Order: sequence, then C-alpha cells, then structure tokens
Amino acid sequence: MKVTLQELASHLGAELHGEPGLQISRVNTLDKAGPGEVAFLSDSKYRHLLADTKAGAVIVTEADKALCPVASLVMADPYLGFALAAQRLDTTPQPAVDIHPSAVVAQDATLGAGVAIGANAVIESGVVLEEGAVVGPGCFIGKNSRLGARTRLWANVALYHNVVLGSDCLVQSGTVIGADGFGYANNKGEWIKIPQLGGVVIGDRVEIGACTTIDRGALGDTLIADNVIIDNQCQIAHNVEIGYGTAIAGGTVMAGSLKVGKYCIIGGAAVFNGHMEICDGVTVTGMGMVMRPITEPGVYSSGIPLQPNKEWRKTAARVMRIDDMHKRLSRLEQQLDKKD
Repeated sequence: MKVTLQELASHLGAELHGEPGLQISRVNTLDKAGPGEVAFLSDSKYRHLLADTKAGAVIVTEADKALCPVASLVMADPYLGFALAAQRLDTTPQPAVDIHPSAVVAQDATLGAGVAIGANAVIESGVVLEEGAVVGPGCFIGKNSRLGARTRLWANVALYHNVVLGSDCLVQSGTVIGADGFGYANNKGEWIKIPQLGGVVIGDRVEIGACTTIDRGALGDTLIADNVIIDNQCQIAHNVEIGYGTAIAGGTVMAGSLKVGKYCIIGGAAVFNGHMEICDGVTVTGMGMVMRPITEPGVYSSGIPLQPNKEWRKTAARVMRIDDMHKRLSRLEQQLDKKD
C-alpha cells in the first residue's frame, strides 16, 4: 500500500512541508525509517534522533519543524498523527473473506450485505450479523446474539447466547463473551449453581484483547459503553458496568456488579472489589487493589514498588509490625494527654 505525502497530510489534517508527490508505504521509528517511510516525534527525549533520520517524512509539532531535515507533517499531536497514519497504511488482513464452505450457519440467522464467515465457524439460530460484520475461523456465536455493522471477530472467539456487540468493534482471538458469571449459593457445604439469566451488551467502537472474558449478567446485563478499550487477559465479571471511553490494561480483574465511570484509565493487573462504584475520570496505576468506592477523580495507587530482596524483607517485616506499633503509639499519646 502506498499513498502520496499530500494524501497522507490530508488524512492527518497536517500542514505539509515537502514534496507532495512523495510515495509513502509504511510507518517506522525515527532511527529506523528509510525513504518512502514516515516517522513521528511525539516525545522530546527522542528529539536527538531527528537530525539523523533517514525517513521520507516526519510528523512533528510546529516547535520541532525547524529541526526536521526531511519533509514534515506538522500537527499539534504527532502521536495522534502516528495512529492515523498507521490506520491509513494498515496491511492487516481481514479475519475472514466471504463465507467459507465449512462454516455452519443456522437457516434463520440473518446476514447483512458483505458479511464474511471463516472456516469452521458456527452461527446459531436467531443470530444477526449486520452489514460488513466479519467472523473469523473457529468462532462460535450463540443463539440470538448480534454483531453490529463492520464488527470483526478474530479466530476462535466465543459469544454465548444473547450477546450484543455494537458497530465497528474488534475482538481478538480466544476471547469469551457471555459465559456464566460466578454465581452460587451454599447449602450446608454444597454449592448450588445460580443460573445466569442476563446477557452482555457492548456498545460501538469497543476493542477487546485476546483471551479476555466478559461474563453475562446474573439477572440484568453486563454493560460496556461505547469507545471502551480492554486489553488482553482481563476478567470482567457478571453485571459489571463500564462507562464511555474507559481504557483497561492487561490482566485487570473486576468483580461482579462493579460500576466504572467514564474516561477512567486502569493500569495492568489492577483488581477491583465488586458491588461498588468508581466515579468518572479515575486513573488506577498498575497492580492497584481497589477495595472501596472512589468518589473523586484523580490518580490512585497501591502496592509496594519492586525493591532488592534484602530491602523488601525489611519492609515486609516492618509492615507485619504495624498493628503493634499503632498500639504503642496510641498508649504514648494517651500518656502525653494525661500530662497535659
């Protein structure tokens, strides 16, 4: 795939300085890009690489334009420019093309124009695949589920019954949406399963990484709003609600009936207790353990950063003594109060 520099500038909404007809075929880093490739400078710590770049063009801010020795595409946010350029020059193949002869499609399934279904996929009764939806090889889509227009599933994705995905979603391989939530009652030591009767409703432009699991609701639905991005190997339990524009990094675990607000950023391997609410605009750094509701926007952290083992052993020993230290301090405060 090739585009002219002028076409790329128009796609980015950038100001072009250089030869409009220069052919660009891919995006690369400042230090590795060659002629016919476009690079970008979004972090000042890489500015020293700009002078020696061999790229055909570089996406830069106005402040860095004078330092660029090659053609430049000037815009306020070069990292956004990188994302848009990568989209324009993307050569990733579709998960499936046409409808493979080995796919099993129920007679009453509804397929929109341009739907593609890969080898050995199973589409059950009542399923609706809207215009341009793509189902990769080995996928399973259960009864009465729905894929919105242009939504794509990579290989071996499983959607249970009554799962709804909006338009322009992307789901990576191995993800399971709509499996039973972890609902049981205990009867004198015996676990009694509670059937999970809700579904999963996912909005538009949602992207979900590989091997992530999103459980169906116990009664109502698990809800994921538009423009949410979820990384690989996350666990979203039954009846979780995730607000518009929230980003969730890999390995995050969310317990049942958690409500996460809009525009939250969740670092990798974070853990959330269930049956509570996180307000809009919260950032939880990696490995955060969130056990109580958060009612004010801001950045929240927990855990102990990595230390050399010898230092960590001392820290751990002191942590184990916190309760004793607290009691001793309380006694000293009481003694001081009596003297006053």
